[in-house]
Amino acid sequence: MTLSSGKNLVTDTFSTYDLIVLGAYFAFMLLIGWVFRRAVSNTSDYFRGGGSMLWWMAGSSAFMTQFSAWTFTGAAAKAYQDGAIILALYFANGLGFLLNYLVTAARFRQTRVITAVEAVRRRFGKANEQVFTWLQIPLGTIYAGIWLNALGLFFAAVFNFDVNATIIFTGAAVLVISLFGGAWAVSASDFIQVIVLMLITIVAAVFTLAHVGGLEGFFESVPLSGKNGTLEIRSEIIIIWIFAITLKQVVNINNLLDSSRYLTARNSKEARKAALLATVLFFIGPVIWFIPPMAASTIIPDMAAVFPNLSKPNEVAYVAICLEVLPLGMMGMLASGMFAATMSSMDSGLNRNAGIFVRNFYFTVCRPKADEKELMLAGKITTLVLGSLIITIALGLNQLEGMSLFNIMLQFGTLVAMPLIVPAMLAVFVRRSPDWAAWSSIILGLINSFAVKMLATSPRLEALFGTSFSSREVNDIVLIVGVISNFIVGVGWFFIATALDKRLSEKRVAEVTAFFEDVDKPVLAGDRDAGQDDPGIQVRLISRVAIAYGVFMLLMALIPNPWSGRVAFIFCGGSLLVIAHLLRRSARAHKTDAAKTVSATASAKQDQTTA
Repeated sequence: MTLSSGKNLVTDTFSTYDLIVLGAYFAFMLLIGWVFRRAVSNTSDYFRGGGSMLWWMAGSSAFMTQFSAWTFTGAAAKAYQDGAIILALYFANGLGFLLNYLVTAARFRQTRVITAVEAVRRRFGKANEQVFTWLQIPLGTIYAGIWLNALGLFFAAVFNFDVNATIIFTGAAVLVISLFGGAWAVSASDFIQVIVLMLITIVAAVFTLAHVGGLEGFFESVPLSGKNGTLEIRSEIIIIWIFAITLKQVVNINNLLDSSRYLTARNSKEARKAALLATVLFFIGPVIWFIPPMAASTIIPDMAAVFPNLSKPNEVAYVAICLEVLPLGMMGMLASGMFAATMSSMDSGLNRNAGIFVRNFYFTVCRPKADEKELMLAGKITTLVLGSLIITIALGLNQLEGMSLFNIMLQFGTLVAMPLIVPAMLAVFVRRSPDWAAWSSIILGLINSFAVKMLATSPRLEALFGTSFSSREVNDIVLIVGVISNFIVGVGWFFIATALDKRLSEKRVAEVTAFFEDVDKPVLAGDRDAGQDDPGIQVRLISRVAIAYGVFMLLMALIPNPWSGRVAFIFCGGSLLVIAHLLRRSARAHKTDAAKTVSATASAKQDQTTA
């Protein structure tokens, strides 16, 4: 089995240099978990970094948790077949984060809680706290198992890795990072993974463009409207699909359950800056990411001939073009980036779900008098159990044949997760509603999803519209109907319930009033929930890891590559060193600002005493 350049898939995909680069990546990720254990002293540190993270750490984590390796497999296959339309999905994420920046990021941070479900309790009461807890934890665990399984299957098919070994090793690495370092290690690893991902995708895009004759050659030879210049789907469905996917992603990013992205930030200003960083990355990143698979539609027009043993050969379009253009050692970087895309989603979800279990069930229901030491132990045990469950689910999915895990994940998010997040989206906008409006909206949404799945079948759609639909069009219609109907049902019923019953007990009125007083009040320096004034520890630790990995990448320039390949490694290593230097400068600036604030506060107190 050979590529167009004569490379053998199994023997030439990974050289010794590539394995060294991939091994070093995992070593550095595990090192982060061990190094950041020193930053954890209580559950606030463990589950949200003490609310002390700077914008670049919180923002990179928010960005990385929004996608997985599916971007470089299933989404790349869409780019290979359908062209630039795939950008709509990722620009929708950008719009969602833009709304975070403009409206919700600061509000989420100002809930002043450790876990997102604690904010749900403050807003909707204790009953909803348990409803959201026991829906969120299974959903998050299943999601992570699907991501991990898909990653293992992909690496087994393309790089000849053992699927079970890949699942176990990757899952164990994520578990170690979360177990020892908690949210600090998770966000720090996300920051390094953002850099690794962006650097390798920039290199892949540049080498791909060079292969096709630059930007001019790309636009001349690559059809942006699809592989054959036409899309294999009705234009009407495409337009409505773009609207539905935009609505889905905006709701998905702007709901109280996902407020955990910003609970880690030091204050309201840092939370908004974190959202802005994620916005920029989602409008720039996809343009870079999908250049290689779109170019592959011209360079390798028959992917099935190159990968005859794969059931979905188009899903390796990104890897196939990288095999054509990348120098020795860079495939290891590419594999690191793909691992990064999945690991970041998994470790954040694992840490978040462990926090929800400990803070919103164990502490609230089982052990309300537990001290911080006991809660920390419970958090680590829960992390271990959930991590083991994720690995077990991923291994178990290997026994199911004939399943499209990516389609399942997309419909899972539409038909199962959407009913949960619609009332969570309304939580910070609607100020007076009965507590039962939230859980009843979820129930009606799940009933609606079941009806959509049962009724939106190919025969019924053909009978309704008088025309036949491809299986792909049917899947898209299920997504469209599921998103729009769940949004209408969830929002509509929530407001109906609010109109029917605005009564709350005196205690709940006080709790909801206090919740919105917090939501409306910025978290500033000196606030009871503001992060530490000196961010030095996080900057020092992460900059040391960046320097070490940067030096390692510079050494990879010694690999016997053409000059362009050596320059690629120098670019990657040099970029890491520059970022580490900027981080240290940022830490010094924060330290100076903190000292000025302390001095100004002391002077003000002195003046008051004198007066």
